[in-house]
Amino acid sequence: MHGKEKKLRGKPGDGPLDGETRKSTESRKLRLDLALVERGFCESRDAAQRAILAGRVRIGETLADKPSRMVDAETPLSLEKPDRYVSRGGHKLEAALHHFSLDPAGWACLDVGASTGGFTDCLLQQGARRVIALDVGRGQLHWKLRQDPRVLVRERVNARRLRPEDLGETVDLATADVAFISLRLILPALFPLVRPEGWIVALIKPQFEAGRAEVGRGGIVRDPAVRDRVVADLRHWVRAWVEIEDRGVLPSPILGGSGNQEFLWGLRRTMTPIG
Repeated sequence: MHGKEKKLRGKPGDGPLDGETRKSTESRKLRLDLALVERGFCESRDAAQRAILAGRVRIGETLADKPSRMVDAETPLSLEKPDRYVSRGGHKLEAALHHFSLDPAGWACLDVGASTGGFTDCLLQQGARRVIALDVGRGQLHWKLRQDPRVLVRERVNARRLRPEDLGETVDLATADVAFISLRLILPALFPLVRPEGWIVALIKPQFEAGRAEVGRGGIVRDPAVRDRVVADLRHWVRAWVEIEDRGVLPSPILGGSGNQEFLWGLRRTMTPIG
């Protein structure tokens, strides 16, 4: 045959133009978090979402930022080294321990708002002798931590009503990662639970400290001025306790689950008795 070649049209079902084939290809798209579970990168969808939000997942060479992003079955995915902690909170506390030069090896610790147990896991890996994992909810603590003999699980406990006799001991370090409540309502109950010269590391979540009108859609405080004011107000508020020394604030290296910038606050109990 001379001249231009004639393009052949395939019969239905023969090639990529077929509607059924297109439908099949489209159906292979998955949410990124589900794709990570399906391919064996993560053990659960929650773990996949934490990995994405922690900046540990790449789509090709691009850093993934949304668990809901749709990907093809052939899309190359990669996950940085397995998460060291049962939740991303462990990385936040690790940064605080380093910043404030705290070594919890051999310490008795209290983790208020333990949830899955990121803070608890971090403390154990840093050598804590004992961690009281306390939460107002129940059934959230990771099974690995529940089986650790160094962990005392206290569930359905309101931290605002805690007394030293409830623990049976004062602790060397108390951590607080609480939601839907201001630290102003939690910290006064924690101060007497910490031994003199002991520490408190509290996670400041601006969305639970700012006024309702200052919190945007999705519970995010986007205005840096509001975040700064929230932190400054808390630091001014704590001055009323002469028994507590403010040792500074560190911006969390990892954003909160909703995308909020959080802050790690270091407080040290002085030798002054709490009256």
